[in-house]
Amino acid sequence: MKHGARPRATIALTALLAACVTLTACGGGNSSEAAAETSAKPPVKEPVKDPIVATYDGGLYVLDGATLKVAEDIPLKGFNRVNPAGDDRHVMVSTAAGFQVMDAVGRRLTDVEFKGPKPGHVVHHAGRTVLFSDGTGEVTVFDPADLGDTRPSTTTYDSAAPHHGVAIQLANGELVTTLGTEEKRVGITVLGKDREEITRSEECPGVHGEATARGEAVVIGCEDGVLVYRDGAIKKVKSPTEYGRIGNQAGSDESPVVLGDYKKDKDAELERPEQVSLIDTESGTMRLVDIGTSYTFRSLARGPHGEALVLGTDGKIHVIDPETGDITKKIAALGSWQEPLDWQQPRPALFVRDHTAYVSDPSGKKLLAIDIESGKRLASTELPTAPNELSGVKGH
Repeated sequence: MKHGARPRATIALTALLAACVTLTACGGGNSSEAAAETSAKPPVKEPVKDPIVATYDGGLYVLDGATLKVAEDIPLKGFNRVNPAGDDRHVMVSTAAGFQVMDAVGRRLTDVEFKGPKPGHVVHHAGRTVLFSDGTGEVTVFDPADLGDTRPSTTTYDSAAPHHGVAIQLANGELVTTLGTEEKRVGITVLGKDREEITRSEECPGVHGEATARGEAVVIGCEDGVLVYRDGAIKKVKSPTEYGRIGNQAGSDESPVVLGDYKKDKDAELERPEQVSLIDTESGTMRLVDIGTSYTFRSLARGPHGEALVLGTDGKIHVIDPETGDITKKIAALGSWQEPLDWQQPRPALFVRDHTAYVSDPSGKKLLAIDIESGKRLASTELPTAPNELSGVKGH
């Protein structure tokens, strides 16, 4: 036999194997079934860089954080809300059935849900995300680093009664959570790692909202001021007016001062306030700042250096020094607008990430990105439907 020649049996076997590969029949498989399996797999989508998520009536837009180009339009029936999940990839979507995890970078809703009626506040702090289900009073705590296509391990706490509440877990494992019923909300309780009560206060009528300041001071809003939990003790900071409701707050690790709204007309059908509150968690004092225009509960945010930011109905972002209460500048963003009576109806929203302020414009069906320091408009986009709430992730 000449060098390099192959026996006929080998040649025949090689040909047979080639035929098997072509027909995918030798392993007992069926070529049509294999093709069907391949076609059934969803196509791999390009990840979205630094995604922003905007809700609209009946769905969610996922947008590129730099260009604001719509990367995905996800239909989702009902009135949906969005909050950061606490990691660099996901957001929490509040639906009629509970909290659903969205992979914003992958621009898709996952099958991971935390079911419960009337999903309420989502709070991320000290490496833990806390969900509050208003319909049951259940508090759910998890590590957002564990989010993915499977449900992360959780710890839970059951409130004494269902109510519109909020909870936050601190770095030492303590849980600060609200007290109340569906008819009356009265204050907060602080629980240790073993969930035994450390302290409580029932001096907070209409308790609502939460923010954390530098030094891990927790501020909870009341109809006559706020409660501040700091270093194991609760302190009441009273409003300067008899009725002074603070229900929405924005905190920053850069400042001991928390920005809050401020409403003083108890009988108003819809008060359009023109003052905001600055609560100093170190001195236990409150300052009111008149910004000369009204705003809404979606108007409050903090800048990268702790600046207090308020999106007014004059269409400007009012930048406030939290230490002095001085309005240092006003950044033009939108035209003038008015808050609708129904809180679920779209109104401009402000979402801040790093040095960029994202502003929704429902009447113009637009979304804007603005540099906070320079006031320069970085990007804008027109949307098919009026946007409502805004959220996003840290980046990707």
